[in-house]
Order: sequence, then C-alpha cells, then structure tokens
Amino acid sequence: MRISLKLWIGFLLTLALLGVISGVIVLMRGLGVTGLSDQIPWGLWIALDLSTISLGAGAFTVSAIVYLLRLKRFSGIVRVAVLIGFLGYSSAMLALFLDIGRPDRFWHPIIFWNVHSVLWEVTMCVMLYFTVLLVEMAPVLFESNLVVKRWPAAPRIGHQIHKLTPIIAVVGLALSLLHQSSLGATYGVIAARPLWYKPSLPVLFILSAVAGGLSITLLGTLIVSQLRGRPMVAKEAVRDMAILAGAAMLAYLYLKLWDWAATTYYSNITAREQVLSVLRQTTPYGETFWWIEVLLGGLVPAVIFLWPRLRENRRLLMLACGLAIAGVVMTRWNVTISGLVVPQDWSPGVAFLFPRLTYAPTLPELGAFLGIIAYALLGFTLGVRYLPIYPSPEGEMASSDDKESGRSPTANDLR
Repeated sequence: MRISLKLWIGFLLTLALLGVISGVIVLMRGLGVTGLSDQIPWGLWIALDLSTISLGAGAFTVSAIVYLLRLKRFSGIVRVAVLIGFLGYSSAMLALFLDIGRPDRFWHPIIFWNVHSVLWEVTMCVMLYFTVLLVEMAPVLFESNLVVKRWPAAPRIGHQIHKLTPIIAVVGLALSLLHQSSLGATYGVIAARPLWYKPSLPVLFILSAVAGGLSITLLGTLIVSQLRGRPMVAKEAVRDMAILAGAAMLAYLYLKLWDWAATTYYSNITAREQVLSVLRQTTPYGETFWWIEVLLGGLVPAVIFLWPRLRENRRLLMLACGLAIAGVVMTRWNVTISGLVVPQDWSPGVAFLFPRLTYAPTLPELGAFLGIIAYALLGFTLGVRYLPIYPSPEGEMASSDDKESGRSPTANDLR
C-alpha cells in the first residue's frame, strides 16, 4: 500500500473517529447539544441526508439502463454506481439515526403505519431500497478475494443472486422514484411553507437526483482511472454516461426555470413574495440560486457534458461532474435550511412575519457531519481497492476479442 494511500486512509479514520465521538455525545445528551430547535427542527444532518440520497441515485439509474434497457456498454460502471448508492443511503441512515432524537424508535414506521404522511412513505421506501442495494452488493462481496479464500462456493452463490438483477432493478427503480419524488413533496404539499408549496418539487428532485447520481458515479470512475493510470471502463461508456448526465441536467434546468418563471416572474402570491423578500434581505439565497444552482451547478456542467470537444478533456469532465454535484447539494441545502429560516405565523389575521430565525451547527453536529462523509469516502476507497468493482483488464480484453470475432458476450462476461 502506497504512503499516500495510507495517509488518506489515516485521515479518513481520524474524521470517522471524530464522528463516532460526536455521535456518542448526541445520543447521550440528546438534541439539546445541537443548534436545532422547535422552530428549525432540520439542519445540517437533513441537508446531508437529502444530498447523499440524491447522489446515490446513480444506482437505480444505471441499473435500469443495464438490466431493463439492455444497454450492456454500461455494464462496466454499474457496480460502482451500486457501491456509491449503498454508501449514499447508509450515510443518510446514519444522519437520520442521530437526527430523529429517539433512535430506539426507528422501527415504529414499520409497525405503526401512517399512509397519509409523506415522510412515512419516504421512510419505508428508503428501508426497502436499502435492502435492494444490499442484494445488489451481495455478488460483489461474494466474488471478492477476501471472501473466496475463506468460502470457495461464494462466487456460485453470487452468480445465482446476479440472475435476479432484472427483477431487482424493477423493484429498485419503483422504490427510488417513489422516495426521490416524495423527498421533494415533503415541502411541496405543505401550504404553511409557501416558498415550496407547489407540485413541481417532486419532479425537480427526481431529475436533479438522476443528474447528480450519474455525475458522482462518473467522477468516481474518472478519479480511480487517474490514480491507477489506466481507464477503468471503456471510453464509449464514459462518453455516453456524460451525455446522459447532461440530458438529465438540461431537463432539470428547463423545468426549474419554468417553475421559477411561473411562481415568481409571471405571477406570485403574497405569502411567497414575503418569504422571498425575507430570504433575499437576510441570506444569500438569491445568489446561491442563480450562481450555484442554475449557472455553475447546472448550465456549465450541461454544456461540458454535451459538447464533444469539451467532454473529451478529462479535467473539464471531472470539473463538470464536481459542479453538477455542488449544484444538487446546494438545491437540497436551500430547500432544507433556507426554507426554514423564515418562521411560520400561526396567528390568523396577522399580516406580518416574525423576525428571521437563525441556525448555526454546533461542534457535535459538525463532528458527526464530517464523520459520516469520512465513512462514505473510506467505504469508496476500500471498495474500489479490495472489491471487484470495475472490470479487470483481462475481462476488457476478452470483451474486445469477442467483439472482433462476432461472439456474443455470455452472462459471465457481463457479471
């Protein structure tokens, strides 16, 4: 193991230890040690939760492309998408474990159904889809050298599980679409939050998640290729993945700009105008919306993804992926935190807003936040090093020989 890799892993382990200590403090002393309050019940952890779930959307997107649309040229990248999805969803669950205040009651939604709650639907879908990700990760674990040495029969079991992937892909696609849209609907169905009360948020959340999930999957592949000094997947797969990410980003921008025009430019309601006025005066909401969400996090990466000359530049492609990820994260941050700093006025007939609320994360919040990010990065680092995430050079050579000889790839080739 190289010195630089050891230092990187040591750094991540240090942050993870900080996260464990912070998590223990929160569990022992309660949410009173955080900057959260009854007025602002969601903060840094929920922004992290929404961000990691959205960036994990590459798992269901790529799985649907490979196993449902039968586009096998993406088969070399499907496992890294599943790994990132697994890490993203498990990171979100870690954040929720701390945020709910009573983690000992995490099982309540399973027993006590509330079918009228959007959050109940999100909870059930997240748990079920995480189970799907576990099943999709099983063949990868069973084929790793660490498992094969101790359990020689493991690859055969993994192969049998792999045969179920078309069915699993359908279930995963349905669950992902349900909860990705429901995350947007969490605010979109609440009339008391006029800034987000609109039917477009569920669709915006789906489109941005697809763009962000494809971008982080592509970025991870490009980084590993750069560090190993060889392409981890075929050049055509990278090109097509960038085109798909660019198309999803354009679709997201199109709907986002029309949503802004319909609710802010061409028409408006008094409650929404008051909220926007408070946000513009007291927060950088306007600047982050146009500069980060729309321009740097949306339009710029879409142009790079779709312009062949720019897309062929590996550094520009990595920059585009990073900007797209930042845009998706900023969207979640603005919806989660900016939407809460404007207080609700529950007094009938009162026409003014109370003073703006404030929120600042405390050290335990920041420590847990950094620890969860370190967990995800550490999981990806160790996963791509010790698990068969990418096709081996021999497998790629065999696929090229099959193409030249006209032989169709077998199921084992595509595993």
